Amino acid sequence: MGLILLDSTVIVGFLDADDALHEAAVARLKEIVGGYPLAASVISYAEVMTGVSLGHHPKENVDGFFDALVKDLLPVDRPVAARAAILRGKRKSLSMPDALILATADLQPEIETVLCADGDWLKVKGLGCKVELLKVDTPAGDDSYEPA
Repeated sequence: MGLILLDSTVIVGFLDADDALHEAAVARLKEIVGGYPLAASVISYAEVMTGVSLGHHPKENVDGFFDALVKDLLPVDRPVAARAAILRGKRKSLSMPDALILATADLQPEIETVLCADGDWLKVKGLGCKVELLKVDTPAGDDSYEPA
């Protein structure tokens, strides 16, 4: 049973009841917690902690999430940075933080899936893991919302 790497959009969606992804993130994490170990990149951790410093989330909630649900916090090292540069070079619309998270997943053989909310990640080719897009439940017939 492989690891699932969580992107910061999923973590923030889970933590923030007002976030458009909240219901979808809660539902998906309920499905996978206990069945799959969860991991996050230090990049995602830094992004979520930025929200703490801006007053978006209480630090206790973020610490509680990572302590209770995230088995591994994965570092960025030289091979990850090099792979991120290649991924970003092939897809310039990919931000460096996103490239670093995808590179982390790509270079960790135990990571089976990256769970994110950015449809552009599905377009990144050559990854050794699956990218799963967390979608917002929209009213019937309204497919206009796609998280960034």
